Amino acid sequence: MADAKVIRVGDDYDVVIGHGVLEQVPSLVPDGALRVLIAHAPVMTAVAESLAEQLTARGLQPTLAALPDAEAAKTSAVAAELWSLLGEQGFTRSDAVIALGGGATTDLGGFVAASWLRGVPVVQVPTTVLGMVDAAVGGKTGINIPEGKNLVGAFHPPAAVVCDLDLLRTLPRADLIAGLAEVVKCGFIGDPEILRLAADPDAATDVDGDMLPELIARAVQVKADVVAADLKESSLREILNYGHTLAHAIEQVSGFAWRHGDAVAVGMVYAAELASRAGMLEPSVVEEHRKALQTLGLPTAYDDDSAGDAAAAQARWEALRTAMGRDKKTRGATLRFVVLTEVGEPTRLEGPSEELLRASYDAVVG
Repeated sequence: MADAKVIRVGDDYDVVIGHGVLEQVPSLVPDGALRVLIAHAPVMTAVAESLAEQLTARGLQPTLAALPDAEAAKTSAVAAELWSLLGEQGFTRSDAVIALGGGATTDLGGFVAASWLRGVPVVQVPTTVLGMVDAAVGGKTGINIPEGKNLVGAFHPPAAVVCDLDLLRTLPRADLIAGLAEVVKCGFIGDPEILRLAADPDAATDVDGDMLPELIARAVQVKADVVAADLKESSLREILNYGHTLAHAIEQVSGFAWRHGDAVAVGMVYAAELASRAGMLEPSVVEEHRKALQTLGLPTAYDDDSAGDAAAAQARWEALRTAMGRDKKTRGATLRFVVLTEVGEPTRLEGPSEELLRASYDAVVG
């Protein structure tokens, strides 16, 4: 096993990043646990079975649960199935959950752990770039409901996070690239060096090279620093939602046909357009957004499938606007956006006019 990088999140837990670090997972299950639920993405069945054998060898009693793929896992029905399984297996407060999969899996697994007996330990094992740099780190857990994404959830810091880069070798390239949107986000809000490094798309997407691990570690460090200062998103942590207000709306309105990272990429350009049109950000930085994202193969425009149909375009905008109104940052009827005043300097834009919202949207429609 190559040397692993360990990033501490406050005083709470470590994020272990490296090749071959999956073998550390059994030792990171908290002392006192006997039963361990391994909630895993369907493509991780073989890895989950191998992990179960390692846990058994340590005297633990693993239970495997294959989840639906992607966002289909993040429902109250799936959570209820896991709660029933935990009850049937007699899980106590000292037992633990391992979430093995992408961001949807770690969101769901963390939520089930947070809600079972009002909280049992969870070890997050993200298997995608998105999961490693975003979903698994920070203690945000949740599920979706028809009215919006992540509207039901809890803050529940994990016992540990293990990011084995070997697991990225089987990740479809489109998913790997989509995950890099969250890396680029961290560059814009907190570590501009990320943007310089990510300007080499071949190196940035090479799982066996040196650049991708560096980008992942830098993005995790940005998030760790923010989360350590503001676990429950009372203020500072909102900057991690840069680009997410429109992104979550796009995901919901599309029935989650859009990848999260792709939606975040468009959402960041939208936020930059908002800030620029509000006189807060130089237009050159808006173009810097487009260039950084396009270089990696990420979208910078939203294709709403209504070209030439004014009524359909208006209906789509109204659906997105309604969805944005349910964003977690909204207070009362006031929309609140994370925006930049320059690269690395995030702030908030509160209550932008409907004209500004629509004009910025028109600027990102493909």
